[in-house]
Amino acid sequence: FSTAVSITEQPVSVSVPVGYSFTLRCRAQGRTSLQYQWFCQYQSDCHLIPGATNQDLPIIAEQTQLYTCRVNDLHRNVVFSDWVKVEVHQCVARGVPPQLWRGEPVIVLNPSEQWVEVGQPLQLQCAAMGVPAPSYQWYRNGNLLEQQKRKKLWIAHAKVSDSGTYLCCASNGHGERWSNAVDVHVGEQSQPHLCCTSLLFLLATDKIALLVGNNCYQHHPNLLAPVRDVFELRRLLEHLDFQVVSLLD
Repeated sequence: FSTAVSITEQPVSVSVPVGYSFTLRCRAQGRTSLQYQWFCQYQSDCHLIPGATNQDLPIIAEQTQLYTCRVNDLHRNVVFSDWVKVEVHQCVARGVPPQLWRGEPVIVLNPSEQWVEVGQPLQLQCAAMGVPAPSYQWYRNGNLLEQQKRKKLWIAHAKVSDSGTYLCCASNGHGERWSNAVDVHVGEQSQPHLCCTSLLFLLATDKIALLVGNNCYQHHPNLLAPVRDVFELRRLLEHLDFQVVSLLD
């Protein structure tokens, strides 16, 4: 006679800044005492976390990974929790002191204005931190887009009717936040303010940026946050289609 084991509280996905401390929770019930073991997966590599044998798994966020918890009883009945994603943001919007953050959504990536030819793909991106990880909902001209519920809005073949003003709402149990509103132009010939000469220049030249963040000096106190500043500037420049090389110390 086998004794079933069932998960009564699943861990939840989170989206947090690098260095943030939090705990993943898993609860289960069975007819004998239960044993817990946590696993993590980074890219295609899945492995057991040594010593992670409690119901709670404390984590200091370093990189985006997936986690699951295995629960077994004394009769070798085994059940796994849902896989959850711990999304780690290397650069966070200024003005959000970690010590005051309670897990409410914070927008860390806003969509950008787009010019798209008819029939070409349209993609907009939004990202937010939150505990639990926020859900997303996109709007065009104030109207809810029923099928667009992910961080990335994707339309495979843009139509003129897809033109308009877009924004995204990120929400969890602590509240909601709205991205910047951006305009999407479908079917227009070119972006404004670009003459033929400047357009040829942009097409013919790679945009490359070298960022150096120094924190360790022999004769000067350490700076406050050069590493974070490099990450923030790198994200901004990549958003502007720069190839970025970052060096630290």
